[in-house]
Amino acid sequence: MLKFVTTFLIIVSTVHSQCFYKDDSSKKLDPDAKVSLYRGQLEFTLNLFNAINKAVPDDNIFFSPFSVYHSLLLAYFATGGNTEQSLKKSLQIDEKLDKINLMTAYKVDKRLRLLNNNSDSYEFTSANKMFVDEAMPVRQCLLDMFAEELQTLNFHEHPDVSRQFINDWVARVTKNNIKDLLPEDGITEATKLVLANAAYFKGVWASKFPAERTRKEAFFVSETRQTLVPFMKQKGTFHYSVNDELGAQILELPYKGNDISMYILLPPYSMKEGVTNIIANLTPERLSAVVEEGYMGREVIVEIPKFTIERKLPLREVLENLGVGDLFNATADFSTLTESHGVMFDDAVHQAKIQLDEEGTVAAAATAIFGFRSSRPLEPSRFVANFPFVYLVYERPTNSVLFMGVYRDPKK
Repeated sequence: MLKFVTTFLIIVSTVHSQCFYKDDSSKKLDPDAKVSLYRGQLEFTLNLFNAINKAVPDDNIFFSPFSVYHSLLLAYFATGGNTEQSLKKSLQIDEKLDKINLMTAYKVDKRLRLLNNNSDSYEFTSANKMFVDEAMPVRQCLLDMFAEELQTLNFHEHPDVSRQFINDWVARVTKNNIKDLLPEDGITEATKLVLANAAYFKGVWASKFPAERTRKEAFFVSETRQTLVPFMKQKGTFHYSVNDELGAQILELPYKGNDISMYILLPPYSMKEGVTNIIANLTPERLSAVVEEGYMGREVIVEIPKFTIERKLPLREVLENLGVGDLFNATADFSTLTESHGVMFDDAVHQAKIQLDEEGTVAAAATAIFGFRSSRPLEPSRFVANFPFVYLVYERPTNSVLFMGVYRDPKK
């Protein structure tokens, strides 16, 4: 089975003043708001992936762009002025999309996820929270619109109790996969606000890997180094293709329920910068082409590593490189949230964990065919991921990447 868990938090140490607009009701309903939200989220996702890969070019990567995006979306709703504009640009929110319609799209998406979460096939839970110091006055409009997301804590008198409360909330949402996310010095008497998202996914492969076929074999970390890792193996009908624009073989491993799939993007072994090239060349259009290809499935022999990875990423520098740096400046404007002054974020932390085994992973529908588009070879194709590759968990109904990563080195 495959489990994904992740949390993203931004910690604020001081505070700033407004609601969304002078007349929120003057904004007309935008029927395309939800589609616009998903499109901007995907663009941000790929920008974030590229930035993280540049920050840790030689390490394994695993994170949830969905979690990061929704944490920053909470920040966007709470900000005003230049801080709001820099977030809007970085989050790839359409210039014509106002906060009222964006908030409506956000809430509709949230309700649909609760309705569509099919526990018989997979489980995906995502929760957002604004933890606010009880001494900081919050504008009534946000209290009304985000009643489920807002919660007061006594940071100024009981910082450690507040820290433990948040850690317990994270552990509860992630089924105890992420514990003690905030360190002992993570909350202080000066903390005014913590923005958080916690997400959990558990999916079962539509076609499980027989456990008795798992064998230790060589994984080629580089041309000069290899290590033994357990490889899961099966022969079945999958969607499999070769994409010249991305420079990758692409295999889709669907999960039970067929709303979510894992895609593995494997570069040529001879290409040293193959993984980096794939990430750099991933665009919303190219990713859409990969997941929307109407290929017929074909027989494929699949061999992929069995692994568990847990990663905590310091995201402040990455976010600053994406243009979100205003959140960390003394001039940050949180006037939509509160009339108090001086709100500023200290740091941004993201932690994620993946467990990939014979029972499952995260995915949607199977997609796999070789480069031969006009004929169906008699012999099955082979997809052997025994050197560094890119992988992502894609939710088809919302065009969302829930989790993504790079598997480079089993020893790290």
